[in-house]
Amino acid sequence: MEVLSCSTKDTKELAGTIAKKLKKGDTLALYGELGSGKTTFVRYLVEALGICSRVQSPTFVLHRKYGFINHLDLYRLKSVVEAKNLGIEDILRDKDFVTIIEWPKLIEELFSDRTICINFEHIGENERKITIHNFN
Repeated sequence: MEVLSCSTKDTKELAGTIAKKLKKGDTLALYGELGSGKTTFVRYLVEALGICSRVQSPTFVLHRKYGFINHLDLYRLKSVVEAKNLGIEDILRDKDFVTIIEWPKLIEELFSDRTICINFEHIGENERKITIHNFN
């Protein structure tokens, strides 16, 4: 599935569509360069799931929780061993949470077949091409 987002409103609508199909135990792997809209998408997704929390990038703390959402940012990690030491395997297995991971490339070997991969790509100043894989 490929979506062209020309505004944050478009991104919010996409997040709402995805939220309707998510189940606890699902993992979302978010790819894209800095500033491509990953954290904005997470903010709208959390809102669409009915959770009232201020969503912030977890770049410096690595892991934030919002209700039944685990939000991780692995940008600063250098190896899968570092991720494992943080308990990533337990987080990915937790069926009581939806897990959202920004910069997930490092741990792709740990993904289940229920992982939904979403790529955010700059097209223009306010435009993003958002490609979603494994979203049924």
